[in-house]
Amino acid sequence: MSEISTRDAARDGANARDSALSVAAISSERTQSDDNVWTRRLVLFLRVMALLSILKGLYHWAQVTGFVGGEDEAFENQSMAWQAATVYFAVIELVAAVGLWLATPWGAVVWLTTVVSMAVIELMFPGIYGGSLVVVGVEVFMLAAYLALAWMAARERPP
Repeated sequence: MSEISTRDAARDGANARDSALSVAAISSERTQSDDNVWTRRLVLFLRVMALLSILKGLYHWAQVTGFVGGEDEAFENQSMAWQAATVYFAVIELVAAVGLWLATPWGAVVWLTTVVSMAVIELMFPGIYGGSLVVVGVEVFMLAAYLALAWMAARERPP
């Protein structure tokens, strides 16, 4: 009889330990997800920027292929600088979109390159795309939002 009661006690102890482990796993998931609020926001921001990059890249490809614009605005009728910038952004925006969607470090670097490149072209070479300060303002805003989110996400991770 004592052998059966010892076995039952061991089984009850194992069941209690298993339920305690499963409760601990659930509670650790909850606190872990609460601790990574800024990281989740950063990933959401990167995904939104990925969608925007896809749209911008496809728009530039539409310019190259002639799907947008009239006969006067055709790709071959534009200046060499405009053509080079348009092809550059058509390629790099789509590459950045893939990296941003995957939330990889290289995706953020490529995206930052596109943001800075567009701002520089608008400010330093207004003859290419027209020098719109609105475009520069939007690019600076997106850059500032990324830097703020990345900083907040880095603060919530232990050193």
